[in-house]
Amino acid sequence: MTSNISSARRYRITFILIALNVAVYVYTSVAGGNFFITNYTDITAQLAQYNAAVFGGAYYQLVTSMFMHASIIHIAGNMLFLLIFGLRGEEMFSLPEYLGVYLLGGLAGNVLSLALGPNMSSVGASGAIFALFGAVAVYARRSIGQSIIGALIFGFFLFIISAGPDVNYLAHIGGLVSGLAMGYVLARMRKPRANYRVTYNYMTPF
Repeated sequence: MTSNISSARRYRITFILIALNVAVYVYTSVAGGNFFITNYTDITAQLAQYNAAVFGGAYYQLVTSMFMHASIIHIAGNMLFLLIFGLRGEEMFSLPEYLGVYLLGGLAGNVLSLALGPNMSSVGASGAIFALFGAVAVYARRSIGQSIIGALIFGFFLFIISAGPDVNYLAHIGGLVSGLAMGYVLARMRKPRANYRVTYNYMTPF
């Protein structure tokens, strides 16, 4: 199990994801002529999640939108949290597990946005990052036999402090809930560590 989990750390997938997000932001900002805010262009129209377009068959936007960001502040904040929770996730999960949590969590948030916000348009890795946080928080507590209530409370407060104008709450909720569920399942799948108990027999002299 140790070798499997260390695979995520060996490939440093967190840094790869950060580099990919930054590269996409640089590309879209240069195309839009503004490095600080992503302007609407033909490129952003293709890569961002426009729910009307998704309903029209552009299903790939559910994935590509996870790697786009609206402004330099948006991407800076998301990449900071990805660095924090991503490096922690590398210590806990194998490479397939890590990527599964990230991509499926982000997809869950975008699908929830699609289902409940048919007129919305959105970009960002927040759903995937919330999924990583949820999986890490639950896995850390569940794997050592502690209650997951603390992780749920922490997740709730993180959700509250991330609130703000133009925030896609549905993506956050979808990512967080799916991450909590995946972290719980992964913790349950791990074999419990063996517990050894040593007893001593003392001979009582007559």
